[in-house]
Amino acid sequence: MINDPFARLNLDREVLSVSQLNNRARLLLEDVFAGIWVEGEISNLARPASGHIYFTLKDSQAQVRCALFRQNAARVRQALRDGLAVKVRGKVSLFEGRGDYQLILDAVEPAGDGALRLAFEALKEKLSAEGLFSTERKIALPAHPKRIGIVTSPTGAVIRDIISVFRRRAPQVELNLIPTAVQGREATAQIVRAMQRADAQGFDALILARGGGSLEDLWCFNEEAVARAVAACVTPIVSAVGHETDVSIADFVADVRAPTPSAAAELLAPDSSELVQRLHNLQRRLVLQMQARLARERLRLEGTSRRLRHPGERLRQQAQRLDDLDMRLRRAFNQQLANQRERLARLDARLAAQHPGRSLALLRQRLDGLATRLPRAMQSQLRSQRQQLGALAAQLQIVSPLATLGRGYSILLDERGQAVRRAAQTQPGQRLKARLSEGELDVRVEDNHIQPATLSLLD
Repeated sequence: MINDPFARLNLDREVLSVSQLNNRARLLLEDVFAGIWVEGEISNLARPASGHIYFTLKDSQAQVRCALFRQNAARVRQALRDGLAVKVRGKVSLFEGRGDYQLILDAVEPAGDGALRLAFEALKEKLSAEGLFSTERKIALPAHPKRIGIVTSPTGAVIRDIISVFRRRAPQVELNLIPTAVQGREATAQIVRAMQRADAQGFDALILARGGGSLEDLWCFNEEAVARAVAACVTPIVSAVGHETDVSIADFVADVRAPTPSAAAELLAPDSSELVQRLHNLQRRLVLQMQARLARERLRLEGTSRRLRHPGERLRQQAQRLDDLDMRLRRAFNQQLANQRERLARLDARLAAQHPGRSLALLRQRLDGLATRLPRAMQSQLRSQRQQLGALAAQLQIVSPLATLGRGYSILLDERGQAVRRAAQTQPGQRLKARLSEGELDVRVEDNHIQPATLSLLD
């Protein structure tokens, strides 16, 4: 390898191949810009199956491609994503195969969210709080639209892709282009006017479309004015902004989001071949069902014909059945009558055995006997009760206190009517009542001979 790749660049007419040029440019860049730090915002992040990470580092005025190979990517702790502001360290190099200028990184550190991503999240949160993203306000797409408005740039691959899909799937649908800028300073105002004009033309549905690009390229679809213009439309809107991984505020507000403009066209373009095939299938099913129904009805008719008989035969059968029922009814009636007669005879015999006159005679005889016994029993009972009463009265007289009083004794009662049995139950001066055999006396205790008397001399 040449030690100094630029030593002979000043020699007359040295002709380099493209590979030699790119090789010398790479060596120069890596030699001069080795181990530098660069700060910017990540966009277009890609993670292929190899484990390497590729993205674009940008600021407000420029951008540069970056490559973070697998062995260095494993040491990065920060979750990398589009819109993230980072500081990266590496060397400036050149991808010789394409001649692309790039940074080969060995370290990535966070530097805070990018301004565009922060603005995106702030507007998203604001409109979501107002309910512009809610499912309830979404309008269903028509199954078979006739007129569709396409709001996009009149140049570029987007409109051609959409027209191609409709031409292939549904050539009968009328397409109308409402041209607008989809990038740049004037894009926001133009998109708003285009959406208002398209909504007023009575289309069955609208497609808001743009091809892929960086976050800055798609930023007009993240403007609040565009979001509110989409929300104000009464026509169903399919948003197809960018590639499948790109998400814009317009996608959240629209009724349906499609990953690509072609996918949006397929959502609204009923496949004519599928409709024709479905019609043929329905026609075939209808014929088969009609044939099956006719076959069933034919079998039913044949069965009914076989079961159908002449009315005269049916009448003869009914007459014979009527005669049979008449004979059965007569036999049943006679049998029932005989059973009732037999039961009546048994009841007559039982009634004669239990005639009321016989029962009355027996009861009258018993009553006469009881009437004769009752006076004797009453006299005997009274004599027995008198004798028992006399004996009890004699016993009572023996133990009665009144008998004791009759022999000259008396009973002392205190103020509560209780009998005084001991001197200790009284006090000097206490009033007592003495009950005699005849009458009572009020007395006062002068002395109970237990405690000194303290009677008042005035009492």
